[in-house]
Amino acid sequence: MSTEAHTEIIVRPVRDVDAEALGRVHAQCWHETYDHLISKAALERISPRRMAELWTNWARQGDDFRMSAALVDGEIVGFVGSGPARDKDAPALRELYFIYLLDAHHGTGIGQKLFDAAVYEGEPCYLWVADDNPRAHRFYQRNGFSLDGESHTEPFLGETLTEVRFVRA
Repeated sequence: MSTEAHTEIIVRPVRDVDAEALGRVHAQCWHETYDHLISKAALERISPRRMAELWTNWARQGDDFRMSAALVDGEIVGFVGSGPARDKDAPALRELYFIYLLDAHHGTGIGQKLFDAAVYEGEPCYLWVADDNPRAHRFYQRNGFSLDGESHTEPFLGETLTEVRFVRA
């Protein structure tokens, strides 16, 4: 019997007590996701403690915000957040702010469970994602999103990151 059959996967709303674990996972995910886009020196400035402080604030957002964590056997391995659109020219009312999952759990279906907790089926939404992140691009395309031709350069850890916008109408 495979041990995978005994793995318990739960996706649930973020809680205040999750802040420290979320900070650790967030920092690790940034290392895994952006190591080819951002310098090692910039990535080394990421502080799990600082990320935990951000999560303490995000966990207290109102009902318009959907912040969820994915747990495997009780340990947080990913998270997602969506809420009201932040852009003046927003193509939808809901924006997917972020979705991160530790590399070790890619391809397991957990990313889809996270996505479904933050963006409801058929709900119009948009998001910004690193231009050079083909795995994420494929994920969003499978979920009905397409590039709308918009891009921008975003400050990120003292450097810049080019992001492209995906929209699902």
